[in-house]
Amino acid sequence: MIARISRSQYLILILVAFNLNINGFAQSFSAKGQLWTSTLTSNDVPDGLSSTESTLGYIPTLSLFKNLSNNQLVDVEWAYRLDRAYSGDSLLHNNESHHRYWIRYSSEKLEARLGLQKIVFGPSFVLRSLSWFDTIDLKDPTGQTDGVEAFRLRWFPSNSLSLWSWAINNDQDTLSFGGRAEVSINMGDLGFTYHQDPSKSLQTIGQIGIPISGSHNRVAIDYRYDGFIGFWNESALISSDRSDIIMTTVGADYTLPISNGILVMAEYMSISNKIDSGELSQSYTAIMASMPLGMVHQLMFITQFDLEENRSYNYLRWSSTYDHYSLNFILSISPKRADYNIPEEDLPRSLAGFGTGLQFMFIYNH
Repeated sequence: MIARISRSQYLILILVAFNLNINGFAQSFSAKGQLWTSTLTSNDVPDGLSSTESTLGYIPTLSLFKNLSNNQLVDVEWAYRLDRAYSGDSLLHNNESHHRYWIRYSSEKLEARLGLQKIVFGPSFVLRSLSWFDTIDLKDPTGQTDGVEAFRLRWFPSNSLSLWSWAINNDQDTLSFGGRAEVSINMGDLGFTYHQDPSKSLQTIGQIGIPISGSHNRVAIDYRYDGFIGFWNESALISSDRSDIIMTTVGADYTLPISNGILVMAEYMSISNKIDSGELSQSYTAIMASMPLGMVHQLMFITQFDLEENRSYNYLRWSSTYDHYSLNFILSISPKRADYNIPEEDLPRSLAGFGTGLQFMFIYNH
């Protein structure tokens, strides 16, 4: 059963697919990858570390695909992630792990995929109430996200309706289930999502990292409308024996007719966490402005406010994107470590996200 499929068994399944179809796949092979390197300096440096932090990463990706009759396709993908971070000359972080490994069957009406994969949904950009299974961050120029070990099935009975279902295997080898329906109507796009997780271990949910302990259910509805302005909403209820968490995001965007167009976007998120006899509340706002400068350059600004803690996070990026590579110059202004009521040893050791930082990142795609 899928509940007992381990990481090594996923790899065996994919290797079997490679071997069984090697002749048919021989003419349908691709190799690509993403390489990045960056240098960051900040005015808020942890004790004992350098004021300069550098990173180097690479994700090679191999793909095989075979076209079948009647617009059917079978494909396989494997990607491995290697990244390191250095504080001066000292190693700060080292990661070598599988980034993707999956096998997929698809046709005009159906898609089935098994393995370590990306599962992303919801219309929000910065404050994402439906960031349940991904780590997408609009401020990350690489655009990468972690994946989950899962079997996902998507069915497209019509152009206006798609039905999803999934079974996800977590790090404790506990199987969770869920599904989603997406409907397009004249007034916009609707999504309905349900997920049941029987895991007893402590988890953090979403980009905010809300902790929840024990088995729980998640129910959500989302909506997006594109007209004179764009408007969207994500609302989620995460319920367990001890707590009820309500997360809501509303957002809107509009393109100002200035120069090549300036996209302006605003989002608001509220979180209510009723746990045992108490209740905790959090609220955030985010504003983004993005403007293309010719065919190559783009300027993007994001400011985010934590309304309960009275903290602001600011991010400005100039990107120059060419056929195979991009140059990214980033200025960030965030609270310093001393502004948090948390012991410094419990905070991340990286310079990123603290104080005023200047960063250059080079990304090469092949």
